[in-house]
Amino acid sequence: MKNGKWQTNIGSTIHGKTIGIWGYGKIGQRIAQYAKVFGAKVIVWGSESSREKAIEDGFERANSKEEFFTESDIVTLHLRLNENTFGIVKELDLLSMKDNSVLINTARAEIIEEGKLLKSLKAGKPSYAGLDVYDEEPIYDKNYELLKLPNVVCTPHLGYVEKCGYELYFGKAFENALNFINGKPTNIANPEVFKDFN
Repeated sequence: MKNGKWQTNIGSTIHGKTIGIWGYGKIGQRIAQYAKVFGAKVIVWGSESSREKAIEDGFERANSKEEFFTESDIVTLHLRLNENTFGIVKELDLLSMKDNSVLINTARAEIIEEGKLLKSLKAGKPSYAGLDVYDEEPIYDKNYELLKLPNVVCTPHLGYVEKCGYELYFGKAFENALNFINGKPTNIANPEVFKDFN
């Protein structure tokens, strides 16, 4: 509209689309519920326990990683980065995605095999990406290659940076500190170690 244009393209909804969620922990479960509200089909990939939990919650589980990537219209990654997940998303996974598919990564960039996301996006699979995490952060280079791609939306790793979340986390931290100072500790991770302080 700033350029004096109106309805130059047609939108797309997630209703009826298949949302693939890899990592069905606290965040993945919440995303599944959002997807359900908007009328999307949810398919989950991850550990056996994650997939079983998804079934219990009324969602589908992928039978293989290949099925997960080929069946999903939108893939969203919610994995923790560790030695088992480093580079777990391969170039072949990305290239097997549907036409007009979207990859969302708000977890960790290193989950995707190094250099393969950029290569795959240039090849057209996935068709689009939404990224909040990068191999090296922060990014100040305006010529950073992912920023230049018209099919990529980049945000500066701020998925967790919001006022209510900070108030919740820091509020609970201060509450725990005050309880400890007052001799009534709460949320002790290792009570056996704490006994030595008494």
